[in-house]
Amino acid sequence: MKIIGNNPAADNAEITAVASGTLPNGKAVVVNSDGTVSAIVETPINQAIGSPSVFESGSTLWGFSAFDSNSNKIVIAYRDTGNANRPKAVVGTVSGTSISFGTPVTIANNAQYVPMPIAFDSNSNKIVVYYSNSSNQPTAKVGTVSGTSISFGGAATIDSGTTYSDASMAFDSSSNKIVVAYKKSSAAYCKVGTVSDTTISFGSAVQFDSGVAYEPAMTFDSNSNKIVIVYGDANNARDGTAIVGTVSGTSISFGTSVVFENSDTREPHVAFDSITNKIIVVYRDTGNSNYGTAIVGTVSGTTISFGTPAVFESASTSIPCVAFDPIANKFVIAYADAGNSSRGTVITGTITGTSLSFDSPSVFSGTSTVIMGSATYDSNSSKVVLNYTDSNNSVRGTSVVYQPAYATTNLTAENFIGFTDGAAADTGTARVQIGSGINTAQSSLTAGQQYFVQTDGTLGLTAADPSVIAGTAISATEIIVKG
Repeated sequence: MKIIGNNPAADNAEITAVASGTLPNGKAVVVNSDGTVSAIVETPINQAIGSPSVFESGSTLWGFSAFDSNSNKIVIAYRDTGNANRPKAVVGTVSGTSISFGTPVTIANNAQYVPMPIAFDSNSNKIVVYYSNSSNQPTAKVGTVSGTSISFGGAATIDSGTTYSDASMAFDSSSNKIVVAYKKSSAAYCKVGTVSDTTISFGSAVQFDSGVAYEPAMTFDSNSNKIVIVYGDANNARDGTAIVGTVSGTSISFGTSVVFENSDTREPHVAFDSITNKIIVVYRDTGNSNYGTAIVGTVSGTTISFGTPAVFESASTSIPCVAFDPIANKFVIAYADAGNSSRGTVITGTITGTSLSFDSPSVFSGTSTVIMGSATYDSNSSKVVLNYTDSNNSVRGTSVVYQPAYATTNLTAENFIGFTDGAAADTGTARVQIGSGINTAQSSLTAGQQYFVQTDGTLGLTAADPSVIAGTAISATEIIVKG
């Protein structure tokens, strides 16, 4: 690579480099690790749905899961309805679009009639599972994954009172604490847990709603370092409600609750979009024919604000689950579509500001009627694992590996250098106008506007991901190169 001229800051500042691929005139280019230059391009990655894999040969219910980033395994906690409703856990390994499982492990010998939320503590590298003990008290155990199995420490009672069925759990990576939300009697509570080796201890209970919080779901917002809980508020006609929590030591404090849906809201699930730093809530809107609905939330301080609800399925849906895929930059929603014989269905979408856009849905369960459990992103395989009960296969616990359609790009935050000054053949010499040079081979620009390089090499007025400034237009055909 060679700089032309003695002053690269001059208006004709250029370099020469070997072209990797054919380069037209005026094309935005990146420099490669070997010093060659290439056009900025997107490479499409097709949607892929793996074959169903059974993790429990007996009948099951639920199937909540977490990704253990230490062992690179998926751990599923579920109720074994074919074995006296015992709580169990199983370890799954994703390879491509397949998942294989080890032998299920019994967590406790008492019957379970509750969902079993699960979370991974990345500080201790442990799995924490919630269940009810024989006295129907909320209980937690710490699990250690080894190979394709998991072992558990002793039981820790979360609350001495008898609880209702609904609960949720998340890991706060800012405080390195486990947060549990549950309901008992006629109120809703949170406790903060600290994992030490194979045990967990909890602080004092903090009430976050004076009424019953139906079907609470929880996520951690790593941008604001806050816990977000969504639920149906029994004190307010079961309206969809959210509240923001701040963990300090072994306790948690809450801001004022916010209503995001003014109707009976069922089966809310929630995830954090780490690209836009937004919360996405999915739920069944009983006030709108049980349609599958989603909404975007933005945390600020100790409160959360919401955009406008958007329907992702114009038919009755059941237990919509959501996960965020940061590689595809898409959220993934899985649900049972009652408008299509309750088949397992998946749909992806993106967040822009506080608005949502959706792709076309796809069926992942063939002819099967499903009861959804959870959707979990596996960061090792860059895939999403969908867990459900397969009603057409003896109600067996089943998982499917899902990859959304998306496009990769060779553009990074650092590698854009400028625009070609003339065409170049593959392996030929390319002339590239770099920082402060003026490229005159553009079209349809607006003078005085700053332009950004898009992931496909075009120019736009808004930043893409990554955000790369191309330069400032001085006419419809000319741009001062930022580089």
